[in-house]
Amino acid sequence: MGVMDDLLCSGHVACPGCIEALSLRRVLASLGPDTVAVIPPSCLAIIAGAQPLSGLRIPVYQPALEASAASASGLRRALDALGKKDTQVVVFAGDGGTYDIGFQSLSSAAERNENILYFCFDNEGYMNTGAQKSSSTPHYARTGSTPAGKPTKKKNLTEIMAAHEIPYVATACAGFPADLMRKVEKAKAMRGMRLITLLVPCLDGWGVPEDQGIALARLAVETGVFPLYEVEDGRRYRLNVPSKSRPVREYLEKQGRYSAIDEAAVQALQGEVDDAWARLLQRAS
Repeated sequence: MGVMDDLLCSGHVACPGCIEALSLRRVLASLGPDTVAVIPPSCLAIIAGAQPLSGLRIPVYQPALEASAASASGLRRALDALGKKDTQVVVFAGDGGTYDIGFQSLSSAAERNENILYFCFDNEGYMNTGAQKSSSTPHYARTGSTPAGKPTKKKNLTEIMAAHEIPYVATACAGFPADLMRKVEKAKAMRGMRLITLLVPCLDGWGVPEDQGIALARLAVETGVFPLYEVEDGRRYRLNVPSKSRPVREYLEKQGRYSAIDEAAVQALQGEVDDAWARLLQRAS
């Protein structure tokens, strides 16, 4: 893709080293220009810029934080009425606007099997407003609102959405670009409700050096903390990286948000990952 074909303009205001911008660029490259995006308040909304100006070379609609899936549903029906059935309607939202505040409209859109493609850029917290915890924040991670570490586990959005029996649910990350692009292409060719969650380490919120975002995303997959898999129609599971090869400790040691974690918590997290991995293997088999 040439510079003039790049659907994310240079000069955007993402933090240095931010892999959310890189992830967005890869997703847009697969979607192509015949796309309309819904972007609620989030880091992505800042990257895209305030309307009527935009850092994206596609139409962007910015709704209230809770209304992304509902807004996308309305845009989809309006475009269908105009005969523009091939135009992709996508949501680019963060975990706060997906796991939490926007979940009601997301679940409702899934129940109706609306023909929209939803991307959750999961940086595991409300990073745009000071790194507070969301229900996507993992167990024991320190945030602005959980300074002693989050006392509860991360919500499993992928399994919740798979339980809606929508056509396609998947996880992905920029650390495995071929897998990411394949999943976007696959979802693009389908109809009905589709959701892809991308892990995007927040360098500032997680306490990670500017040049380590991609490496940390890969490590999340290799330790099994963020398994790459896909589910079709709520039943057919496929693991895309079929083994975990490194201990969770290696992942935790790279992040400032776990700098005060004790050995008991490390072992507890390893146990949680092992249990979740065993369940996923059973479903994929």
